[in-house]
Amino acid sequence: MKHLLNKSEMARLLAVAITAFACVGMWGCGDTYYDWEDRRSSRRVVGFVDDSLVMIGDIRCWTKYEETILAMSDEDLGSGCGHTRLCVYNYRVQEDGPRWCDSLDNTRDESTLIGQMTDSIVWGGNVPESIKMWKLGEKPYERKLRKIVEGCSVAFKANSIKQWLGGTFIVRGDNSLDAGGDSCQYAVLDTNAKLITYKRLDDGLKWIKQCDDVRTWGDDVYCVILDDEGENSLVLKNESVVIPAPREFAIGGFWGDMIKLSGNICSINSDKITCSDVIWYGNELKFYRNDEVVVEY
Repeated sequence: MKHLLNKSEMARLLAVAITAFACVGMWGCGDTYYDWEDRRSSRRVVGFVDDSLVMIGDIRCWTKYEETILAMSDEDLGSGCGHTRLCVYNYRVQEDGPRWCDSLDNTRDESTLIGQMTDSIVWGGNVPESIKMWKLGEKPYERKLRKIVEGCSVAFKANSIKQWLGGTFIVRGDNSLDAGGDSCQYAVLDTNAKLITYKRLDDGLKWIKQCDDVRTWGDDVYCVILDDEGENSLVLKNESVVIPAPREFAIGGFWGDMIKLSGNICSINSDKITCSDVIWYGNELKFYRNDEVVVEY
């Protein structure tokens, strides 16, 4: 006796047949996988811990494929980078490897290593919506932020976050301190309250408009003002106190608790700047002493 298929069974079998035919026709319908490069990319200095240790970050890139049935090669579904890594090296003496290193399992690098926040923390993420913080020796964590705008209307994209008054952080964008009109000039980030407040400079802070970089130590505001020729660059404290620099510099800024004056990485203690004899020019992972490479990563 023949078994007759009802309408629902016929429809199901027809759907299966169509799907199978489509897979063959498109040479696909296999599993997807990531082909990771062995070599890491985009290695760069992220920050300086002190006068001998440097933080270096990098990533690994991948191509995503779908396994195919009849084609000669798997289908390329796109590419990207991830597996973000942060390492600490000695930059005064060449050593066999890093002092500390850790990497993530992410398949997309979501701007985890944008800049240095403190001597041991780097930041990233999508400020002002959220911020990612990665402290040496720990895993990175993300905090969602609440945004407030006070007395200004046009915010900016953050590219610098450094220590500020009252245990907070000052957030700046490209040339934001000198912004005119009703544009916001800076923001104050309170990581404990998960709050970022955009502002214009009040009368007591208008002097920092001239600063190319700015941060605080305790209740004192320190400012780096750069001159293209280097002759008139200076480090200011609280608007009027000039901190003597041991050399002329045309580029520079704060890196954690260190300050970079041209190629020199220097420390500030009791308003005295002391520079290392190792030079980093900023465009490669090589460190020099007396024009000879002493450390290379």
